[in-house]
Amino acid sequence: MQGRRRSLHSERVGTRRTATITVAKIKLNKFKKMVDIIHAVYRQFPSLKHDLLAAHMDVAPEDYVKRTLRSCVFYASSFAILSFFPLAKAGFAIPLIIFFLPIIFVVIFTFMMTLQFNIPRAVVRSRGHEIDNEVLFAGRFLLIKLSSGKPLFNALIDTSQSYGVAAKYFKEIVDDINFGTPIEVALNNAMELSPSKYFKKILFQINNALKVGIDITQNLEIVIQEIENEQALEIERYAKKLSSIALFYMLGAIVIPSLGMTIFVVVASMLSFKISLPVYIIMITFIIGIQLFFISVFRQIRPSVNV
Repeated sequence: MQGRRRSLHSERVGTRRTATITVAKIKLNKFKKMVDIIHAVYRQFPSLKHDLLAAHMDVAPEDYVKRTLRSCVFYASSFAILSFFPLAKAGFAIPLIIFFLPIIFVVIFTFMMTLQFNIPRAVVRSRGHEIDNEVLFAGRFLLIKLSSGKPLFNALIDTSQSYGVAAKYFKEIVDDINFGTPIEVALNNAMELSPSKYFKKILFQINNALKVGIDITQNLEIVIQEIENEQALEIERYAKKLSSIALFYMLGAIVIPSLGMTIFVVVASMLSFKISLPVYIIMITFIIGIQLFFISVFRQIRPSVNV
């Protein structure tokens, strides 16, 4: 009897071990498939790693893809499930709703994926506008410090402690040097990850002067003068664009809506047509949309300069 019990116990233990191994293999296969999906999505966005580094988002590209997939699946599934009730209430047939739910899921998932993967680029563009807005003042400040006889590293420290938004970008270079990175490598890394073409020019001239062994102040003064000229040209181009867009704004956002509303009200009163409140709300919403559109256009064409 004892031998039989021992054999039954050993069989149960063996069965449990086999089941545990089987479950572990299934989990491992699922993990491998998930990793393959993450790498497949990551390959579709080759600039994601650079964008994350330039945006100073402390997350690995694979982790960012994993989080994005999870959030997109969650939001798309939630929207598709919640859309079932208004569609059913609107009188659509259940089979037709079931047919449209995967389409809704795919549309929302694609939209959320595009939005999520454009966030690092938006942060990079925002950082670029911040630097361009004050890079000229920071460059002049650095030139004054170097002209007064201070070493480059001390001048960078003073610039990183000065006023303005650009100071924090010089502080990143100083912090990189304090961590043991050679100054040439730190300047080159900042130049590669900088979203501002003007900031890249200043760093390139400083790094080039260090490598060649010539006076930094001469090259820096030349590049600052070039940046001043380029920003002045950008302001002139902006003035030309502004005059033409202002004309379209006057016609599309002021003249046509006001005349259209007046003619619509007069014609409706002559035809004894009752204008309900939803019609007024739709027209006002349309006019507000036009105003917001032109505001966004004016913001987009405005150059990021502060001469």
